[in-house]
Amino acid sequence: MVKCFDDINEGDRSALQNFNINKDSLRFGKLNLTYDNWRADEVLKAILPEDKDSLTSYSVIGHIVHVNLRDHLLEYRKVIGQVFLDKIKGARTVVNKTDIIDNMYRNFNMEILCGEDCMLAQVRENHCTFEFDFSSVYWNPRLCTEHERIAKKIKQGDVLYDVFAGVGPFAIPAAKKKCIVLANDLNPESHKWLEHNAKLNKVNALIHTFNKDGEVFIKEDVRSDMLQRWQNVDFRNNTMHITMNLPAMAVTFLKVFNGLFTPEELESLEIKIFPVVYVYCFAKGDNPVTVAKKMVEENLCVELREDMIDVFHVRNVSVKKEMMRVAFQLSKSILTGECSRHCEKQITDGKAEERQQAGEEHL
Repeated sequence: MVKCFDDINEGDRSALQNFNINKDSLRFGKLNLTYDNWRADEVLKAILPEDKDSLTSYSVIGHIVHVNLRDHLLEYRKVIGQVFLDKIKGARTVVNKTDIIDNMYRNFNMEILCGEDCMLAQVRENHCTFEFDFSSVYWNPRLCTEHERIAKKIKQGDVLYDVFAGVGPFAIPAAKKKCIVLANDLNPESHKWLEHNAKLNKVNALIHTFNKDGEVFIKEDVRSDMLQRWQNVDFRNNTMHITMNLPAMAVTFLKVFNGLFTPEELESLEIKIFPVVYVYCFAKGDNPVTVAKKMVEENLCVELREDMIDVFHVRNVSVKKEMMRVAFQLSKSILTGECSRHCEKQITDGKAEERQQAGEEHL
């Protein structure tokens, strides 16, 4: 214990004296540390079991603190909630997710651990304001940077087709840049808040919203709008962007683009720039880039050249599970189904060759 200058070891005393600190310039006294002096993670580390994994992360959505508690921490959930309520500035509600996101609307059941029973949140992201009921829609603050990355790729005059739009984290910033946006979500609550946020950010004149299944939205609304714009000479130098942020199953919707148009519909059109797709997926394993690329190619039934595809790591979800974004440009052969027919022919020819080899081996 250091009670005076001479209690400090000689080496440290010499170092202090180099900064003109000596026994006459030091003052000794008692320092009282209270609960207010410790951060949330320090308090939780002190009170939770040492022999088990502790709470490592949380999200802040407006006034709501969202945690995912493992089973061994559930008996401590009330005190965990109180610590976060005390320590996180602006926090009024602490919730714990009680099940996984396994329904079509991408929301989950939640238990209020502490604070107000209020799920209406307001957040600021990428110079936009979003309001929504956190208990009935999907919102992940960890995707803020990814939303910004996509917004930077879109320029004024472009078109964005947002297939799984949620409450608008891709759609609203794009409309702010004076892009035309067609935004869709199957969840009626997401659609309601999407429309609300378009008005809140004063971009509702540029956003057309839909409440449909993603496949129906692509086949009906995206298809019709694309055809109309390609027929417009003034639009031919602008880019169409398609965002598909439903990582658990978005890749399965890619098959819709294969043969979306008949060859006759596109034959007479001078298409300078084909649409760019940004599809998100979860990739498990040691090589998520390879896994993500394979998932896209298998669902699109097209082998994409290296210069046609860009695979980007968005974030880590869990051990050996990564969220990836695969970007590629659609082509005339994909949109008219030519690639699909070629793929089917290769499969048919391959099966015929296998049967022939089997027959020869039998003889």
